[in-house]
Amino acid sequence: MSQSKKYNAFSHELKRHFGCKVQRISVDAGFTCPNRDGSLAVGGCVFCGGHGSGSHGIRRDLSVISQLEDGKEVMIRKYRAAQFLAYFQAYTSTYAPLERMRTLFDSALTVDDVVGVIIATRPDCLPDDVLDYLSELSRRTYLWLELGMQSMYDRSLTFLNRRHDQQSTVDAIFRAQVRNIRICAHIILGIPGESRDDMLAMADELNRRGVAGVKLHLLHVMKGTQLEEMYLRGEVPMLGRDDYAGLVCDFLERLDPAILIHRLTGDGGHENLVAPLWSLKKFEILNLIDSALERRGTCQGFRFSPSV
Repeated sequence: MSQSKKYNAFSHELKRHFGCKVQRISVDAGFTCPNRDGSLAVGGCVFCGGHGSGSHGIRRDLSVISQLEDGKEVMIRKYRAAQFLAYFQAYTSTYAPLERMRTLFDSALTVDDVVGVIIATRPDCLPDDVLDYLSELSRRTYLWLELGMQSMYDRSLTFLNRRHDQQSTVDAIFRAQVRNIRICAHIILGIPGESRDDMLAMADELNRRGVAGVKLHLLHVMKGTQLEEMYLRGEVPMLGRDDYAGLVCDFLERLDPAILIHRLTGDGGHENLVAPLWSLKKFEILNLIDSALERRGTCQGFRFSPSV
């Protein structure tokens, strides 16, 4: 754990592993999703807009290689990054024929200073042949598989219109882990119907499953989504800023200190975010979390019990 953070920050792990500043570059490879193309549904998850969850700002008019080259310029200028991870973020990045995936992921690694890949997907889109390929790819490069767990409660997954259950996540994690693939689980905090205790219990679930990383997101409302319609009807309460920061601290205290923290908050971008608007001030929220942990005298894993 870094001396400057009270949690096991992914950015520090990248610096340790590669010896330099490493930044993720989000790319859109033109994938879709079974929750949109009619295989499971056509409306998508309630939080997902027309370009895939969390994929705002990506230059979709460019090839993957051109997106990476374009992104490198931004990351060098903005963060003085020296190396990069190709982040296949938009939609479901394992929902395609295997040969197409192989071409896309392998081509990203031909770009100078791209030293690894991050592949975001759903737990129900990981057949064995895909996991076999990702296992082989992970032996050639630095690889993370980001898994949209979102919640461990089937009632919440139904609310989100995920069209998969928690058992699908448990199964996907196990089959990836036996192939030595690093798993980063996505968790949404603030889903209606989940109590504070419900949300904190998900830290214990991540510990039990032995995931290598986690991304925490607050539930936020984007324009053009089913969630926006619910929010405007008054059906979806939003967490307040201070409540969210305190909840994250409680979550971190229960989390295995070995788990890498890839993200502690997220937003949808100025153009598309409906609520909560406080989430746009990302660094303010991160500072609140840092200050709260410092004030408490605690850190990630402070209340962790391996037996839970």
